[in-house]
Amino acid sequence: MLIPGYIIRCGFASERSLLLQFMQRTYQDLFPNEDFSHLEQTVKQYFSSDTPLWWVEEDGGQEGKNNNAQCPIACLWVGNAIDQVHGNRHAHIFILYVVAEHRRRGIGTALMRYVENWAIQRGDRQIGLQVFQSNKPALNLYNQLGYQTQSLWMVKFLNAEK
Repeated sequence: MLIPGYIIRCGFASERSLLLQFMQRTYQDLFPNEDFSHLEQTVKQYFSSDTPLWWVEEDGGQEGKNNNAQCPIACLWVGNAIDQVHGNRHAHIFILYVVAEHRRRGIGTALMRYVENWAIQRGDRQIGLQVFQSNKPALNLYNQLGYQTQSLWMVKFLNAEK
């Protein structure tokens, strides 16, 4: 059990399109006027048995609901990265997303604790992730959980007209 009223389950390879929908929702929340059709290529390239996916669903078991019909309300997709300083493999969070109606209920925190335990069990010594500076709720969550800035990803937009 994740938190009362919710369950967590492993994702399946057949849920590629659902993962893509959650990724698009994630970025659409932050950048509502952008087109994120290119994320299909990201999922195609990186989603595999080596990149676990977990879903959170409402626990309908007590009311006798059909759990097979549940729609996920949160997702966590994790990949692998190499620590460029020490050379160790570690977990890297591709996406953590909770639908708006279920936020501020501890689901994101519970998922992060879940992946931390998973990473410890497989021998990882750290977890990495990227978060946009404009995403204050995510920054607050990660700071509260003890994540620290290790590096900054800097970009420069280039003018192609020369």
